[in-house]
Amino acid sequence: MSNLLIVVLALVLAAEFVNGWTDAPNAIATVVSTKALSPLQAVIMAAVLNAVGAFAGLAVAKTIGTGIVRPEAITLLTVAAGLTGSILWCLITYFLGGLPLSKSHAIMAGLAGAGIATAGPAVLIWAGWKKILIGLVISLVLGFASALLLMSVIYRVFAKVHPGKVRKIFGKLQILSAAFVAFSHGNNDGQKLIGIFTLSLVLGGVIPEFKVPYWVVIICAFVMGIGTASGGWKIVKTMGVKLTKLEPVHGFAVETAAATCIELASRMGVPISTTHTVNTAIMGVGATRRFSAVRWGVGKNIVIAWVLTFPVSALVSWVIAKILIFLL
Repeated sequence: MSNLLIVVLALVLAAEFVNGWTDAPNAIATVVSTKALSPLQAVIMAAVLNAVGAFAGLAVAKTIGTGIVRPEAITLLTVAAGLTGSILWCLITYFLGGLPLSKSHAIMAGLAGAGIATAGPAVLIWAGWKKILIGLVISLVLGFASALLLMSVIYRVFAKVHPGKVRKIFGKLQILSAAFVAFSHGNNDGQKLIGIFTLSLVLGGVIPEFKVPYWVVIICAFVMGIGTASGGWKIVKTMGVKLTKLEPVHGFAVETAAATCIELASRMGVPISTTHTVNTAIMGVGATRRFSAVRWGVGKNIVIAWVLTFPVSALVSWVIAKILIFLL
């Protein structure tokens, strides 16, 4: 392995750690806020199931590794610049206010920006970017609508059941739904960096073609699990407390709807934002009570961070790539 390849692989694992640290809280935000699980129990569950989910399939890894930018037109320097730019943007949004950000979009935009800097706009594979747009629709529209529909059905079915009994039933069911989200996060988000790790091995000449080795899955899953165990409490607070008031029944609806959307996207090989899906599901559930139940001011700040992710990550990565080209 060359020194540059070692640096790039270290950056991939750093991004995987940040993914577990700042994105995996999506899986446990509602279950912690409703007190269905203690923070420690929730973190352990999420860490384990994130790792397990990473083994569930490799369709998303292939999309990220070969379907976003042309592998033959980029170098390890491109990957290094893209990862650095995306990591910087994720950390900035986390420390500025714990805003839940799509790490997936930051990474993809970072690769695109760095790729354009080193090989021009032709490096982008538009068929892959169509999948990303499909993922946006699934996360934003389907996430909101499915949660709203599921919550409406639950309200109708349990309309005559005592609130205390409803809370008890869904306090237990929510643990299963949170586990579902944690698993689906690993199955989709975890695969993205597995794809970049494998791409880096191809570019570095370690493996001859893009075929994910299982030892790569093991390493990335382990690092993501450590990141999750480190906790991302600012994001848990933003999503589980600030956005809208949640009871166990609401948490169950959010997690079940979001995880179903994520699993659907994973089977299609579509990279989807867990952050977007869970947040829009929370808004959908909140809207079933009354429109004002959702703190739309908090939602606006989250959406602003989402909108800025593509251009800022791409621009930062483009600048870093140009600097590295000049220096090297």
